[in-house]
Amino acid sequence: MKTTIRILALIALALMAWYLAADRNTPFTSNARVKAVLTPIVPKVAGDVVELNVSNGERVDAGTVLARIDSRSYEIARDTAQANLQAALLNVGAGSAQVEAAQASLARATSTLKNIQLQTARVFEMEKKGLVAAARGDDARAQLAAAESALASAKAGLERAKQQLGPQGEDNPAVKKALAALADAELKLSWTEITAPASGGVSNLDIAPGAFAAAGRPLMTFLDAENVWIEAYMTENNLSKVAIGAPVEVVLDIHPGRILEGRVDSFSAAASLGRGSPDGLAIPPRTVGWMRDPQRFPVRIILPGYESGRNAADDVYFQFNGQADVIVYTGENSVLNALGSWYIRLMAFLSYAY
Repeated sequence: MKTTIRILALIALALMAWYLAADRNTPFTSNARVKAVLTPIVPKVAGDVVELNVSNGERVDAGTVLARIDSRSYEIARDTAQANLQAALLNVGAGSAQVEAAQASLARATSTLKNIQLQTARVFEMEKKGLVAAARGDDARAQLAAAESALASAKAGLERAKQQLGPQGEDNPAVKKALAALADAELKLSWTEITAPASGGVSNLDIAPGAFAAAGRPLMTFLDAENVWIEAYMTENNLSKVAIGAPVEVVLDIHPGRILEGRVDSFSAAASLGRGSPDGLAIPPRTVGWMRDPQRFPVRIILPGYESGRNAADDVYFQFNGQADVIVYTGENSVLNALGSWYIRLMAFLSYAY
């Protein structure tokens, strides 16, 4: 009996020693969530939705037309602006065709550049993190340079068209006002076509064609699949040895038994104390125990190869706010690393049951 008690005591002491060492050298948490950039799709103009090209949960590519707003009133406004410009130009004795064409080209080039700037910014961010090949970054820079060149060319074309009016036409207040009104009408007309800001998925879609789209009110939510990460909420004790770039292993509840490799990308230097706090900081989920609840801080973990929320080589995919288990290896301690590797694999096996 005494021998059994001694053995149990030694096992308990060994487990306690392992826990205390692992808490800092191979910290583990099951308090982790899948995160992605959420973008509310907010129309900039009002009108009836006449076309809806996506369904809830559907994955789309950047630039895909998600919905179209009834454009008839905006086409009328554009036509009216064109007529007003023609009248203003006739008053100064000049033709309007070249100016109208140049103004329309400028509006298109401006809209195209804005879309490409949004898309390439995401590529540059992933390139900086080493998540995409340098060739993709070069392609993005080439696309951005081409769009900027097209905008500069359109501006130059409009200036040439204005110069053909002569000093009187170019400086005529009525012509300037008509040109500005036409530019505004062209821009608002382009806003009736709502496109995907990046590759990703549509969520929270509860409208159908015929619904009224109010300017400034979200129609749906877009999950940006170009930037998916795991947010692990770790205690201050856990973070004492964790460094950026430290290797990580992750088990997703949606894929029990699978071990995904990642690395620590960044830390949050602050966390909110509760949902009533107006500080705008991250709010880690609270845990309940008989001891003082430790303060947790978000640690951002990226999974190279899965930055787009899916890997073509396998069937792994992600659910926003899906739960995960995470272990971080902070050094070259072979014993603790081996025990940690065994433990996360045990958790992967147990994830089949919970």
